[in-house]
Amino acid sequence: MKKNSEKTARGGQENKMGVMPIPRLLFSMSLPIIISMLVQALYNIVDSIFVAMYNPVAGTAALTIAFPIQNLMIAVAVGLAVGMNALLSRALGEKDFDRANKIAGQGFFLTLCGYLLFLLVGIFLIPLYVSTQSGSDPLIRQYGVEYLSVICIGCIGIFIEITCERLLQSTGKTVLSMVTQMTGAIINIILDPILIFGLGMGIYGAAVATVIGQLVSGALGIFFNIFFNKEIKLRLIAILPRARLLKDILIIGIPSVLMQAIGSLMTYCMNMVLGSFENIGVSAMNVFGIYFKLQSFIFMPIFGLNNGMVPIIAYNYGAKRRERVMKTIRLAAVCAISYMLLGLAMFQIFPAQLLSIFNANAEMLEIGTVALRTISLSFIFAGFCIVTSSVCQALGKSIYSLFTSVGRQLLVLIPASFLLSLAGNVDLVWFAFPIAEIVSVILSVVFMLRVLKKLLPRSMEAPPSANAT
Repeated sequence: MKKNSEKTARGGQENKMGVMPIPRLLFSMSLPIIISMLVQALYNIVDSIFVAMYNPVAGTAALTIAFPIQNLMIAVAVGLAVGMNALLSRALGEKDFDRANKIAGQGFFLTLCGYLLFLLVGIFLIPLYVSTQSGSDPLIRQYGVEYLSVICIGCIGIFIEITCERLLQSTGKTVLSMVTQMTGAIINIILDPILIFGLGMGIYGAAVATVIGQLVSGALGIFFNIFFNKEIKLRLIAILPRARLLKDILIIGIPSVLMQAIGSLMTYCMNMVLGSFENIGVSAMNVFGIYFKLQSFIFMPIFGLNNGMVPIIAYNYGAKRRERVMKTIRLAAVCAISYMLLGLAMFQIFPAQLLSIFNANAEMLEIGTVALRTISLSFIFAGFCIVTSSVCQALGKSIYSLFTSVGRQLLVLIPASFLLSLAGNVDLVWFAFPIAEIVSVILSVVFMLRVLKKLLPRSMEAPPSANAT
């Protein structure tokens, strides 16, 4: 029966997501995305390492201050691309290739709009933004303005890169998407020491290296879509705005932007809380910035796993194959929790060694050892919460994911960190993270049970091909 099902899939009557064994299917779809995300995480860490070698205090502080804006930039780019991708995949499934081409064009129009928004931010608002977090240190303010101005003014590359990656992923070309992202990251890693030290450009050189890597990735993404993505035809005329399509894309994309932008607000507020500690504020902010670089190595593979999981769940839910949906959820949850426990062990056993990678001074080591061990306690629950959030999105209940994100970060994490800071002990502030994650896991369980009961009742009948494992 299994062989016949797979044969049918090759003949075009059944998609592999309905017949391929779940473990092989999940890992084959996730692995290219996981690899590209790990390379991206490596680039973020290497970038910070070189900056820390240049100036461990002011340089690291500048990148920490820049992180909320960079994260917001990616949130806008990814959110708009998610809206485009959802409509595009639907049009391709309906074999409406003309509509798919128009949707791709509107995606690029929104990409240009997103770039213009951050171009204006880079020209007019960066000094004001940096001054709210840099305190009285003129060197931190100088580095922050230098770095963020270049990043914002030159961010056209990251917007094009993300849009092109989503176009490639929508047609199953995840390997090309991986190559696109990896190429830019590798170029950035190569250019960092050359520009920062070799040409003596310092923090400005780090920003230039980042922008060049993003521009190369964007150009490569356009090349791959033009010459290898035969399902989509990119035409300049399709970029002209079409109100109806733009509205449909934004209806889907804006909630995604908001959900991801919450992280930027949380980071900004945490920087404000940590910066308020007299004498040690800069070191505490630097530790927080280093933590975010390190935790990307833990979370990025989980996000990659989720990106592979979502289409499998959506496809089999549409085909009324409940058992395949449940197998996918269970496998993804087990993998995510297991990997997060490894991350927990690493942060608990080697906090000082991890911080030393970034040339941390004695004060940062003292603060950071406690911080990494305390924050990583949240990893116990985080893997499960990330998977359940993606399951809700795959089943069309993304509003639950938004509620969980708002509850965790805005209603619990930020207020808890502020209240704990009033005790005057920075070590207590880090407990806001595990506290927020406990709230997150409670909300995740409640929403998950609600979704499964409503959308995946045991009475759901499955066709014979659902017996494929």
